[in-house]
Amino acid sequence: MGSGASAEAKSSGSEMMGDKLHKTAAGEEVTMEAAMEGKKVIGFYFSAHWCPPCRGFTPVLAEAYTKSLKDKGMEIIFCSSDRDEASFKEYFGEMPWLALPFSDRKRKEALSRKFKVSGIPTLVLVNAEDGTLITEDGRTKVMKDPEGANFPWIPKTFKEALGEKFTKGSATVGKEAIEGKTLGLYFSAHWCGPCRAFTPKLAKWYSDIKKELGDKFEIVFCSSDHSEISQMEYYKSHCDAGGDWLALPFDKKDDLDEIYKVNGIPTFIIVDAEGNVVNSNGRGIVGAPASQFPWKPPAIGSLEDPEGINDTPSMCLMLESCEPAVQERILKAVEPIAEKLRDSKEMIFFASKDPSSVSTQIRAMCGLESVTQVDKKGRTVEEERPSSVSSSRGPPKILRTMSSDTPTLILLDCPDNGAFYVGKMAKELDGSGVQAMIDGWKGKTLTRQQLSK
Repeated sequence: MGSGASAEAKSSGSEMMGDKLHKTAAGEEVTMEAAMEGKKVIGFYFSAHWCPPCRGFTPVLAEAYTKSLKDKGMEIIFCSSDRDEASFKEYFGEMPWLALPFSDRKRKEALSRKFKVSGIPTLVLVNAEDGTLITEDGRTKVMKDPEGANFPWIPKTFKEALGEKFTKGSATVGKEAIEGKTLGLYFSAHWCGPCRAFTPKLAKWYSDIKKELGDKFEIVFCSSDHSEISQMEYYKSHCDAGGDWLALPFDKKDDLDEIYKVNGIPTFIIVDAEGNVVNSNGRGIVGAPASQFPWKPPAIGSLEDPEGINDTPSMCLMLESCEPAVQERILKAVEPIAEKLRDSKEMIFFASKDPSSVSTQIRAMCGLESVTQVDKKGRTVEEERPSSVSSSRGPPKILRTMSSDTPTLILLDCPDNGAFYVGKMAKELDGSGVQAMIDGWKGKTLTRQQLSK
């Protein structure tokens, strides 16, 4: 590592951990520079003595660290979630690595926000040379590879993870089968009931759209089956149903799981030829026509289906009190702003057009009043329902309670430890109020508020 890179890594490390770290529970200190000397990987270990899973994992991690990982170039920094310093010292006394001083609560909280730590134990692995993230799931890496045979566990690139050979029906094909194509990555398994129910729908849709799209699009089956025999039996059923797509070799799927953070199945993700995510909720587009290819999600999604709201700063347009024509005017004005931020992955946008359980919950969490609906007699109605009894008059018409105020804007920043900001559309309804709020958020001039639990 060159001197420039070394200085950059030390600066990055100091920002994350401070200049001093505890070396022993008694309080012996070590400098950041000394801690990083000769290291390849830094593991931030978020844990606490009161947490049973933590107490179960800590001895496993300690053994792996002492026997293999330390000598291979790994250092671990304990980031305590204990409730007091006495508990911290007692727990840290069982650990053979370093620790962030317990008194530095701000630094610990900043690290938790940076790595989006939502539970413990969590082991985040970072490249010591340049500060880049290796994985937020270091716990699995250690459990699967305690001796560090694959250390430093640098993630494979998209093309490395896919490899160069695929099954196509009963034949084997090369990487030319995917080159230049938009891909649908289908994570599924025969033992999964929801997968078996979804697969025939996916197969029919695939069969229909391939007639129009041809070589522009391909699906790759990424098996979560327990054996290669089970995978191939399940894959045959895909082909029989019309889904004669590609199948990844049985031993390759785990690498893609890590890249796309697949936590459950069935999962269907649309990616471009370079592996960049086009639509993380591919299941939602099954049935969409080929004319909508490559099925990018709308720039402004529905708040009824807030995909990604917990992981990405989100602008929520609360339009429940606006007439439909006004709603459409606002959405048209804001769409260019939303598209730009969506493509840069800085922020996602949602709109709430009608009162719903989701919009009501978000308003309540932000301390705002809910918007209600009333019938012709002025009675509040919880939800709009079609009449269950046949009538020549048809179902009762539900009217929206209108407001002369400009619509409310809620900027949720859940990754920032549940922060939120409240604003208003500009009276012109031209998107300028939205842009001003975004500029204020970036410039840290907005009043930060905390979501209620």
